[in-house]
Amino acid sequence: MAITEQELLRKIEAGETIESPEEMTEEYRRHLINLMLMQADSELSGAYGYVPWIIKAPTINEKLIVAQIVKDEVRHAKAMYKLLADLGVDVEAHIRSQNLALRVDDPDADLGTGRLTPDKRVNIFYYPIETWIDFVMFNFCMDRGAGHQLEDAKQSSYGPWARTIQGIFKEEMMHVHHGEVWVKRLAEDPATRDETQEAFTKWYLRTLNIFGRPNSPKNKIYRKYGLKRRDNDEVRQAFIAEVKPLAESWGLRVPEWTPPWEEAKQVQPA
Repeated sequence: MAITEQELLRKIEAGETIESPEEMTEEYRRHLINLMLMQADSELSGAYGYVPWIIKAPTINEKLIVAQIVKDEVRHAKAMYKLLADLGVDVEAHIRSQNLALRVDDPDADLGTGRLTPDKRVNIFYYPIETWIDFVMFNFCMDRGAGHQLEDAKQSSYGPWARTIQGIFKEEMMHVHHGEVWVKRLAEDPATRDETQEAFTKWYLRTLNIFGRPNSPKNKIYRKYGLKRRDNDEVRQAFIAEVKPLAESWGLRVPEWTPPWEEAKQVQPA
């Protein structure tokens, strides 16, 4: 007998985890798949974007570190796609049908929160990584932003996802640390300070867009099912509270951010 919505919600509210497709409603399954595809596609797309930096990294040690980061991201993607396959998703067909290596031609493009392709990647993965400073700033900003989002997934009501996230989270924090060491070094060097500020402004603003709108209807559904724990803006504010003092301690200016949805209101005719 299929589980009812009321039975599912009672189980989630009691703090029990969902462990199999038989324990979930179709709506729960649909929203779970959407969230996990977002993570899986982002992990794989991120790995593709990092590959050129194995060649272009400045030292042999850094080439090894970048190669390890690529390996981590592909392994994260594999783990997430395995969870999706367990829910009946044809993973190989999905990957074949998407161009997760696609990047925009203009490195200074501003996509806001828009998507260019039907895959589920977070849209920051449409932007190319043009310089070594871009690469380490991506580690510092985006990997940190992803870590804040994974904090919620670590407490997901879907047990297999919550357990998988534990290992992924630890490795993402290593990527963040790599970015942190390099950004501090570059920001405090007068020869690279201006370029570091420019890269920080660019990737910090792009990262703020990944968290989504405050009071999003979808986010409310995710929280109802225990797939997320916080509103989108709560996660964004936690990210800002962590990044701001770090950046300022290295002499970087934290830029002002206007949400894309607020910009849209400002251009509407009176």
